[in-house]
Amino acid sequence: MKSTCFNCSRQTLILALLSGTALFGFSPGARAESSFIFTNSTPAARPRRPSIILIVADGLGYGDLSCYGQTKFQTPNLDKLAAGGIRFTSYYAGDAMSSPSRAALMLGKDSGHLKQRADVDVPLTADDITVAQVLKQSGYHTGLIGEWDLGGDGTSGAPWKKGFDEFAGYFDSADAENYYADYIWRYAPKSILNSTNNQMEDFTGREMLYYNTGGKQDQYIPDLYAKAVLNFIQNNQPDRFNRYRPFFLLVNYKIPGAGSGPVPTDAPYSGEPWPQPEKNKAAMITRLDGYIGQLLEQLQKLGMTNNTVIFFTSDTGPQMNGGVGPKFFQSAGLFRGVRGDLYDGGLRVPMIAHWPGKIPAGQVSDFPCTAWDFLPTATDIALIRSPSNIDGISILPALFNQVQTNRHESFYWKLQSRDEAQAVRMGDWKVMRSKADAPLELYNLKTDPGETNNVAGKNPDVIKKFERLLKAN
Repeated sequence: MKSTCFNCSRQTLILALLSGTALFGFSPGARAESSFIFTNSTPAARPRRPSIILIVADGLGYGDLSCYGQTKFQTPNLDKLAAGGIRFTSYYAGDAMSSPSRAALMLGKDSGHLKQRADVDVPLTADDITVAQVLKQSGYHTGLIGEWDLGGDGTSGAPWKKGFDEFAGYFDSADAENYYADYIWRYAPKSILNSTNNQMEDFTGREMLYYNTGGKQDQYIPDLYAKAVLNFIQNNQPDRFNRYRPFFLLVNYKIPGAGSGPVPTDAPYSGEPWPQPEKNKAAMITRLDGYIGQLLEQLQKLGMTNNTVIFFTSDTGPQMNGGVGPKFFQSAGLFRGVRGDLYDGGLRVPMIAHWPGKIPAGQVSDFPCTAWDFLPTATDIALIRSPSNIDGISILPALFNQVQTNRHESFYWKLQSRDEAQAVRMGDWKVMRSKADAPLELYNLKTDPGETNNVAGKNPDVIKKFERLLKAN
């Protein structure tokens, strides 16, 4: 893999690809549009397996969507996605912080079995097997658009070493938070490039976004991701030319994030008597909702609606930094806590699954599940086996409104950046400690979903049971 800066001669190569449909989606002689197009390669694959799209928002709280109770603004496209499939009300993020949460989602492991920490960049290792690697090995074409946060160029955790055939985005949250960056990282393998330009090497490097050079703010990066999604789907739609090869696409949007970051316009909330950070956050979520509408239109246009599974979720609960107050929109719903907390407000997030003809429409499920269940669920959808050393279970029966015979006995989180904070949910009970030597707090989520009444002193037998479980972890 050769790392290449865009100021080298490779610039001409990349912009000239595909004659009529170049990487940035323009024809020769036409004005360049900043939208990525991912091209086809044709490995053998099993026919007619569904494509899988996983969309992960950043810091989108349980209560930030109107289908989850938001009343100050609406998210009609996400509501439509939920109405056409299943909406989970007891789905948990892999961790209360972004990097380990994303690792749990990719590896099918709970945060106690991860090396990732919130305060230190820890790339995935060569031994870590991601869902993208498993799906790619079985014949899926794989793509990643957006923030990765699990290893950069030159590390064992680089996206192209972890199963992604193509990548457009940023390696870490610091770069991804620049909504008007003048470059983007791009990986495209020679197997794809060579088919159109006799390219003999993988392309790995930065590509300039000319619209944002010199301090200009003409291309909003989340909008660019949305264009890349549409182009990826169009260019990798299963057809006879690629032997009906399915794809797996991971889209990590960096919105709403802290919520107060720049957004091209705060419309349609400009006239609301809200603080400016709240206007910006609502505008970001509305923009995200619009991306989902574009995606659904694209799938319908290409005739892919019934053979594409869409999952939508968030990496963690809502953030507090940046001037946004999570209570203004009740972003955590009725739950206590925010990003960085092991209370349910920091962990319980939206999860919507949509697969017309397979997932019955209109379902609302309180079945407890979590991020590390995605990998085995995706492999079940793909008709392949999961790795054996994971913590997740397939929730495909729950998606299909069937009896889910296998269930988690407990869910475990270890927030390693917070003095070894821990939390466990078992049935309706939830126990947590803020640091290694802190006393255990105990809550009954059925009667006290807001975790306001610590009943540890009244339930010594339950506490002893949890203490044994925590020692085992």
